[in-house]
Amino acid sequence: MTGERRPLAARPLTEPHASRLPLDHPDRERILAAHTAALAAGEAGYLDPGTGLFVLTAGFLARRGTCCGRGCRHCPYVGGPPGDADAAPQRSDG
Repeated sequence: MTGERRPLAARPLTEPHASRLPLDHPDRERILAAHTAALAAGEAGYLDPGTGLFVLTAGFLARRGTCCGRGCRHCPYVGGPPGDADAAPQRSDG
């Protein structure tokens, strides 16, 4: 899927697909707060509150214009039909 142009998912950039950040994730609220703050500031990403790893925002990924297929947490392209980008493996680092 590297460099594949695809439409943005029909959901707000502030809401990650459940396959990338499950509703029951223990740090979900802190992750969403960090992501929302980074989006509002126009930053490319934020530090994951649990791991300290740098995570790209949906805004940055949308501006890039293509899906890399690497399972980004805030991928704005995930959400199509079954077997589409949802099937891409989820990254274990966030």
